[in-house]
Amino acid sequence: MADFNQMIIDEFRSNGGHVSTAGFGDALVVLHSIGARSGEVRLNPLMAIPEGESWLIVGSAAGSPKDPAWVHNLRAHPAIDVEVPGDGAVRTISVTVSEIPDDEWDANWQKFLDASEGFAKYVETAEGRRFPIFRLTPA
Repeated sequence: MADFNQMIIDEFRSNGGHVSTAGFGDALVVLHSIGARSGEVRLNPLMAIPEGESWLIVGSAAGSPKDPAWVHNLRAHPAIDVEVPGDGAVRTISVTVSEIPDDEWDANWQKFLDASEGFAKYVETAEGRRFPIFRLTPA
């Protein structure tokens, strides 16, 4: 998976945020989470849904029964950087991360279902895990 992620990150950076691989298009960001224990920066390309000046991301882990490591990292260190596309270039901005509260989860999960049918398939293999959703807001 690390090689695939690096390939996606390289394509993202080389093409101003556009990724043709797997049909991602312009719907990605590169998250710079900080390891909860290690303190090391970890890069993760993630599908993101723009929401005004913010973005929504979801910890689906492709339908794994466990949250991806970056979820734990964001909860421990919610002030991070993220690479975002815009106007044919990639820029890195500082963001504050907040987890979507329970009463807003359904409406925000629907945004991911509307964006890609793959998310509905992930539910089938997640063994009942509800995927955490985060908002990335410019700091």
